[in-house]
Amino acid sequence: MLNVGLTGSIACGKSTVARMFVGKGAFHIDFDRLAHQVEEPDQRAWTRIVDRFGTGILNPDRTINRARLGAIVFEDREKRATLNGIVHPEVFTAWHRRLDEIRQSRPDAIVMSDVPLLIETGMQSLVDVVVLVYVSPEEQIRRLMVRDSCSRREAEARLASQMSVDEKKQYAHIVIDNQGTVEATKKIVDRVWQVLLAREKNSRTDGPEPR
Repeated sequence: MLNVGLTGSIACGKSTVARMFVGKGAFHIDFDRLAHQVEEPDQRAWTRIVDRFGTGILNPDRTINRARLGAIVFEDREKRATLNGIVHPEVFTAWHRRLDEIRQSRPDAIVMSDVPLLIETGMQSLVDVVVLVYVSPEEQIRRLMVRDSCSRREAEARLASQMSVDEKKQYAHIVIDNQGTVEATKKIVDRVWQVLLAREKNSRTDGPEPR
């Protein structure tokens, strides 16, 4: 099995690329979805979050209002660290459980572990291959303005709050340039898929490749 860390930055089109790989036969583990699952009402992470941030962050159905919680932690590093300290261990446990399930059923699987903050959290050492979906910062700004109907200043502020996609390049084994047409990206994904298939086969015949 090959565990691929798929990452990018905001408005780089990572979700689109993930769907293309799934279409090829990859398994997809979405860390955002795992976070939602571990934060469902009465789960351990949910209980600790409510204990720390209060019932004011809940919707009427007792689910967490992520926008409300996000507003609380966005500009407060200490509170953000507290939230991450609650959620991340639960997400990691769920991730390893899912990896084990896939390994049991498909030892030759290629798994796309879709992790927005792969580099920021130091997770690159926990995957076999890091694949970065790339568009230039200027293209990120343009896409954000269109997608979220925000001003250039707002888009630039969102980029400034994150590690830059150019900085992330140095950690990637494979970079998928997603600045062109959908068809151009599909051709790149086709080529990368063949590389990943070869790496997965090699990992079973000769052992893991040197990093």
